[in-house]
Parts: sequence; structure tokens; C-alpha cells
Amino acid sequence: MILINLLPHREAARKRRREMFYAALGASAVGGLVIAGGVWLWFNAQIEAQQGRNQLLSGEIKKLDSQIKDIASLQEEIAALRARQQAVEDLQADRNMPVYLLNELVKQLPDGVYLTSMKQNGNTVALTGVAQSNERVSELLRNLSSGSPWLTKPELSEIVAGNVALSQRDQRRVANFKLSVKLVRASDAQKAAAAGKPAAAGPAGK
Repeated sequence: MILINLLPHREAARKRRREMFYAALGASAVGGLVIAGGVWLWFNAQIEAQQGRNQLLSGEIKKLDSQIKDIASLQEEIAALRARQQAVEDLQADRNMPVYLLNELVKQLPDGVYLTSMKQNGNTVALTGVAQSNERVSELLRNLSSGSPWLTKPELSEIVAGNVALSQRDQRRVANFKLSVKLVRASDAQKAAAAGKPAAAGPAGK
């Protein structure tokens, strides 16, 4: 017996292929959406995690900034306290400046030189005196400039020849001089004396 298929098999095959194509296309679209959704969720989770880390870092930075400000304030307070302490120490040391001044003048005055007046204005001391000769005045200037940790920068302002009557018949020629010298702050002078060299001029206590 011979069987004859009268159905349009070619159309049916095309229909099946078309249905399979659409099914595969739909499955691909669904798979793409699932993958895209997964990728979006993963990126979103990473972004949220990074934002959380950024917020944590921002909070820590703010804490550090506050601590740095506190440290700077403490450093300023420490510097102010040290300055006050140094000022008190300088004032205490400067109370003895007249003693140091007189002692140094006695040490540095060469033979043949004596002072007639002395006046202090701030850290400057004006000296007036009489010397046997100009060489004695030069020796005094050398002593004051390099031989004392308490006195520095002597400046001769005037030297005038004069006469001194030792008796009615005996008169000597002398040199009348005026000079100024700078006083060194006690703390600086003590440091220089310990180092074995003259100190630079510094402000004396007022």
C-alpha cells in the first residue's frame, strides 16, 4: 500500500524553523537581560561599597584635621610658654647686669685710664673718661670689643687732648674721650662665656 503525504510539509518545516528561531531569539534576549541585570547589580554594589569607603575616609580625614588643629594650638601654647619662661629667666638674669657691667669695666680698663661718668640707656652704655694717651684709649677699645662676654661693639665718639695739673708746676697732657658700648643680655653672655668667645650684642632688659 502506498502512502502519500498530502500536507504542505515544506511550509510546516519553515514554520518550525521560524518558531525555533524566535524561541532562540527570545532566550537570547532573556539571557542578555539577565546578564545585563547581573552586571548592573555588581557595578552598583561596587559603587556603593566605594562610596562607603569614601565616607569612612572623609570621616577619618575630618578627625585628623581636628587633631592637627589641636596639635598646632598646643604647639603655639608651648611656644608662648617657652617665650614667657625665657622672658622671666632673662629678667631674673638682667637684675645682675649692673654688677656684671661694673665688674667688666674694672677688668677691661687698662692702666692709665679712668672713667669720670657712666650712663646707661637701654642696652647702650655711654662712658666718659680720661686716658694718659690715645694709645690707652685704643687699648680700651680693643679690650671692650674682644675681651668681654658682657660688652661688645664699642664706638669712640670723641677724643680731645687736654691737660691735667698734678701740682702747680707739674701738668700732664691727657686724652679726654667719650665712647659707647653695647650690653649683652645675660643669657647670651653666659653662653658665650661658656663657649670661650665674646657674645654678639643683644637687647638688654628694659
